[in-house]
Amino acid sequence: MNRVRNSVFALLTTLFVLVAPAAAMAADGVGTAGRVDDRYITFFCFGVIAFFAILVTVLSLIQGRLDAKKDQRRHDLDRFNS
Repeated sequence: MNRVRNSVFALLTTLFVLVAPAAAMAADGVGTAGRVDDRYITFFCFGVIAFFAILVTVLSLIQGRLDAKKDQRRHDLDRFNS
């Protein structure tokens, strides 16, 4: 019985922690950025898409350079050891 009560208490506490801040921050639909319209949201989402596209591209370029250095080192070690 104690285990069930503790599980229910933990579940209710978790739900309260997740739900209470959302209700506290809801001030008639005005968030921390003020009133937002569709244009603001659209540009923000385009920014998120662009950020991840640029992030993937930059990280791929970095990985390519590191792989090239690794291959060059392996080639040099094989050449000097042979």
